[in-house]
Amino acid sequence: MSTVLSPRSAGTVAAPARRTLRDSVRRLVEAAVTPLEVDDVLDVFHPLRSGAPLRGRIVSVQAETADAATLVIKPGKDWAGHVPGQYVRVGVDVDGVRLWRTYSLTHARRRDRCISITVKAIPDGVVSNHLVHRVRPGQMVQLGQAEGDFVLPSPMPQKLLLVTAGSGITPVIGMLRNLFSKAVPFEADIVLLHSALSRAEVIFGDELRQYAAEGRLKLIELHTDTHGMLDVADLATIVPDLAERTTYACGPVGLLDALEGHHTPLGLPLHLERFRAPMVATGEGGTLSFTRNGTVVEADGATPILDAAESAGVLMPSGCRMGICYGCVLPLREGAVRDLRNGELTVAAPGDGVLIQTCINAVAGACDIDH
Repeated sequence: MSTVLSPRSAGTVAAPARRTLRDSVRRLVEAAVTPLEVDDVLDVFHPLRSGAPLRGRIVSVQAETADAATLVIKPGKDWAGHVPGQYVRVGVDVDGVRLWRTYSLTHARRRDRCISITVKAIPDGVVSNHLVHRVRPGQMVQLGQAEGDFVLPSPMPQKLLLVTAGSGITPVIGMLRNLFSKAVPFEADIVLLHSALSRAEVIFGDELRQYAAEGRLKLIELHTDTHGMLDVADLATIVPDLAERTTYACGPVGLLDALEGHHTPLGLPLHLERFRAPMVATGEGGTLSFTRNGTVVEADGATPILDAAESAGVLMPSGCRMGICYGCVLPLREGAVRDLRNGELTVAAPGDGVLIQTCINAVAGACDIDH
């Protein structure tokens, strides 16, 4: 009696054979590249492949202002996409140390699947200055997946007020580019109030002014060298229909705190994107030790543990660096830390392993971190 295999049953029989052949080939390749591993070789020749740690290759670096640049990056095949307004963690090797920072995604839809971030170099900013002034096309960076909830809702409000200052324009430009790239014209009424040190310091200035000239939005520029700082008490005068608008804002802590203090009592809808949690409390500082790598760092009571550790060359996990994503959480095995937002102490007895956010806590005495 003969047995006829259906295509499905034949495939079932053949699958183990295919796996055996694949495993054999891998063992041969591994023997050929020892002491390296196959993935080490693939990382050199095909670093953006599916299944590899998520990376990106820098395609271009375009100057926006004297101290800001847009990096166009081709991400690995496992990049899952983003919603305009979200941010991405970027890992950069600087002088042999991998440092992670978070930047808003600034691109609209692209047929080449590339993404972009726009970075403003800040004084003494190790990573920001490296990205703006030193990186070149072809270099690789590490990537996280897109995160964040500073995104426009669906359906869209018919009237929007976007308040930005300095590099706070970066998540908003992604929103605008997405809206204006749609095949169906976007009909909402948008007012963009942007503050910068001077006209020359306005990131994406030419693009924003072009949008205004085309009637896509109303642009109000405030240049602090001539107009001074924005006083939120003047908002109702600057934007007479303020009460009818949903406000999205991103910028320095002082601006966002002022907007929150202005809008909340009036019951006006407000959505904020904070690049950093507001820091108000400091302590005496102390010794910060890391159990697993043996590093000991002297830290003051005003510097977040995340920053103190990275400045000493410790590779730290970190998320959005806004105190809300919990990507930087580590166990405090022993000691005390102080929350820089409100001064509250968190104390751990030996071996406790109390979870703390390293981006918003500073040492308050000797501390031992499980890392």
